[in-house]
Amino acid sequence: MSQNIITSTDLTNYTPLHRGKVRDLYDLGDELLIISTDRISAFDVVLPNGVPDKGNVLTGLSKFWFDYTESVADNHLISTQVEEYPDALQPDAELLQGRSMLVRKADRVDVECVVRGYLAGSGWSSYQKTGEICGQKLPNGLQESDLLPELLFTPTTKAEQGEHDEPISIEEMRNEVGSELTDQLIETSFALFRAASEHAESAGIILCDTKFEFGQRDGKLIVIDEVFTPDSSRFWPAELYEPGKPQQSFDKQFVRDYLSEIGWNKQPPAPELPENVISKTSEKYREAYRLIVGEEL
Repeated sequence: MSQNIITSTDLTNYTPLHRGKVRDLYDLGDELLIISTDRISAFDVVLPNGVPDKGNVLTGLSKFWFDYTESVADNHLISTQVEEYPDALQPDAELLQGRSMLVRKADRVDVECVVRGYLAGSGWSSYQKTGEICGQKLPNGLQESDLLPELLFTPTTKAEQGEHDEPISIEEMRNEVGSELTDQLIETSFALFRAASEHAESAGIILCDTKFEFGQRDGKLIVIDEVFTPDSSRFWPAELYEPGKPQQSFDKQFVRDYLSEIGWNKQPPAPELPENVISKTSEKYREAYRLIVGEEL
């Protein structure tokens, strides 16, 4: 495990364009540099502690999946090899190694594309209340964590920092970005999900749900941000899968569970995390990487 926990970055020759909940973004002109820090957020609030190796896992898994799904959809990745980066970034090579991506710029589509294969999380909550998810009717009698009869596309708004993404209907999405682009986003999201599910299954992992961000470059739709990481996806160990209850997952569930147990009101400032929660979370991220990529981080 890495000894250094990086929760913030400041480069020698660049100032950050934007700091997200986890990533620091630098504008290099025609390209962007995305640095995945070890910050962790829960309930849309960044926590005071970093999680060892988290940034490396997010970058490594995104790199793996961008390469794996390239035949399904083009993406923004140029390189994760620091020696291939511009000269002005070389003074920070040590910091950037393993946790950064050089990417193409794109015009972001301001809708988050969520695909659900199983009934969990906010989808389960919505189904219990209304029998629907984002206005899409589901059969009666489904249990928590059940496999859905078919993949569901449930878009959300792309909120600014500090705000919550809000679910919208597909009809609202059509009004927002246009009907043709909506159909293209749904089709591409489903194709990506199916391709990743197949590989995850072979690694003993169930891909429950995920979210994508897309951009447009030269009139072409491309996948941007991250893809199929434990931050953007819910992964479950297949051997422990048991419908009718919440599943163990390869993500920050330990963190969410701890914060729920102590009764935190989900408003900043967030409480400090105990060491055992941090180390278990780091372990889960690294295990997801090992199973999916087939090698240790």
